[in-house]
Amino acid sequence: MAHDRVTIKAEKRKIVGKQVKALRREGKLPAVIYGRHISKPVAIQMDAHSTSLQLAKLTGSSLIVLDVDGEKHNVIVRERVKDVIYGRLIHVDFLAVSMREKLRTQVGITLTGEAPVLKLFECVVNQNLHSLDIECLPADMPEVIEVDLSGIDALDSTIKVADLKLDDAITVHADPEDVIVSVGIVAEEPEPVEGEEELPEGERIGEAEEEAEQEEESEA
Repeated sequence: MAHDRVTIKAEKRKIVGKQVKALRREGKLPAVIYGRHISKPVAIQMDAHSTSLQLAKLTGSSLIVLDVDGEKHNVIVRERVKDVIYGRLIHVDFLAVSMREKLRTQVGITLTGEAPVLKLFECVVNQNLHSLDIECLPADMPEVIEVDLSGIDALDSTIKVADLKLDDAITVHADPEDVIVSVGIVAEEPEPVEGEEELPEGERIGEAEEEAEQEEESEA
């Protein structure tokens, strides 16, 4: 389901290159807007704290309005760069989109509900696909694709791409027979044979070597 657009305030940025470290120390988050719908990339900066909180709730297919000094751009997040040590957001790439042109991108798949089969058998629910390649107008782009597990009630139950109930405005670029969710049996550990004692690995290797030496002596 597509959600209301989030608006993020930004301003144009003159500082580039290694000097952006000074911006980060001032609590600013550097970013850039690019795409064929703008004449050239636009370097911008935003409040690091508030923007990080906003982006943490959004996915790569969330439609965002960037208000850059009063000029508004419709964008989606193309890349988030984080600090490898602290995990803080240090740079963002935004892709400018046209609301009148279809956009093709990967949208994440989220499982919802409970699978009744889990209460009937010793099994697990396997998610085989974690995202889907779809195409539609930006306004119709879902943030996530939700897959309901309530119909998984038998060991042979599956959910395929063809089973998804998506809006008619969305084109899916995937094989309809691709399996999104399946059921796997939990393998039981074999019970040890009564009277058979498990030896440490080193002792088992030692026994094998001793048997091999005895066979060589008997052949001689």
